[in-house]
Amino acid sequence: MKKICLSLSILTLMPLGAEAVTRSESLAPFDWTPVMEAIIQVESGGNPNAVSGNSVGAMQITPICVKECNKILEKLGRKLRYSMNDRYDVRKSKEMFLLIQSYHNKTNNIEKAIRLWNGGPCYSIRATNSYYKKVIRCMK
Repeated sequence: MKKICLSLSILTLMPLGAEAVTRSESLAPFDWTPVMEAIIQVESGGNPNAVSGNSVGAMQITPICVKECNKILEKLGRKLRYSMNDRYDVRKSKEMFLLIQSYHNKTNNIEKAIRLWNGGPCYSIRATNSYYKKVIRCMK
């Protein structure tokens, strides 16, 4: 009887173990590198000094984006703040992208990420469609 109970206990626990692995894998950090690299190519052709109106740097960051990042940091209780000059720094530009995604795109949806980067938190699908298609083509 003890062997049967032990066998049933092990069989009962097996799905929990498998589920735990799946759950921990889903908590792994999302790799935004391919999306960011495609955005950099579409936005500036990889030029960290690119300027187009108010948008500058490799990821063509606007002053509004910097302000949004600083608002998010304030809400999170972080002391870090970004400056307008940080837009020319590729590493800091990527940090801003990741911050925007972590706050406005908690499900790590690639389509939402691309449209959000182009149109802001209240983006329009129609207005961001051309941009979305360019980034997706660049990712392939």
